[in-house]
Amino acid sequence: MHQSSGRWRLGLALSLITVILWGVLPIVLMVTLKALDVYTVIWFRFSVAFGLLAVYLGVQGKLPTFAQLRSASWKLLAIATVFLALNYFLFLQGLSLTSPATAEVIIQLSVVFLGLGGLIVFRERYKPHQWMGVCVMTLGYILFFHEQLTNLITAHHNYLFGSTLIVLGAAAWAIYALAQKQLLQSWSSAQIMLVVYGGCAILFAPLATSQTIFTLSNFYLGALVFCALNTVIAYGAFAESLAHWEASRVSAVLALAPVVTLIAVWIVSVIAPSLLLPEKFTFLGLIGAALVVTGAAAIAIAKAE
Repeated sequence: MHQSSGRWRLGLALSLITVILWGVLPIVLMVTLKALDVYTVIWFRFSVAFGLLAVYLGVQGKLPTFAQLRSASWKLLAIATVFLALNYFLFLQGLSLTSPATAEVIIQLSVVFLGLGGLIVFRERYKPHQWMGVCVMTLGYILFFHEQLTNLITAHHNYLFGSTLIVLGAAAWAIYALAQKQLLQSWSSAQIMLVVYGGCAILFAPLATSQTIFTLSNFYLGALVFCALNTVIAYGAFAESLAHWEASRVSAVLALAPVVTLIAVWIVSVIAPSLLLPEKFTFLGLIGAALVVTGAAAIAIAKAE
């Protein structure tokens, strides 16, 4: 099994970069879906990510060698590719039927699944105060997202269907992430992502309508390009964080993404109210946010024994 490098500070910093980028991504994706279909958005993101990463690795002289390709675990690479593609598709479909805040709440199940997978598959372990942090973080989410969770229970059919798709997307992402971590035994994170991005781009190419991209206004084209660059930087940071830190602790930091989303939604709603409606921050919600941050910190900051 893959063993982390022990450079936990670097792993934490990379995880925080991922949190910020993933936190704002649902908002930009929601805007982009007003002009493009799901398949084209996903294909463009993977294609650009593959191209940029291929150029980067080529300049660095770190493209996968023929010997690496021959000895690669293609079964694990296939699992990582298929399940990341499923994650993108299910999340975007669910996002189109719900909202950025709700989607980001539900997708947090992915970090729960990843944390449990790290504990079970890689035999990582939590200290007692880290388990307490899990409890505090869970309580924080209950308070912070009380209104959103209530909406889930009383929502109409499409809203519930979209929420279900995001749950399935969360499960798909956790499977991808665990396969990715195991692949780090023989390949660098960038080399793995190159193959995964290329495979995902091929999967969505027959469904995409690439010609519509040339008809976009500068605003929507900029949003689409941001989504593509977000893919490269966020997943690169995430993949590299797994090389330096335990999967269970990376998952704890990623749990902070909804807080970033809610703050970003508020900022956008103030600057451009026609794009997004503001979220309501109650007193209990603010307490919940503080508990989420505290609980995640208790899990993530402590160094392994």
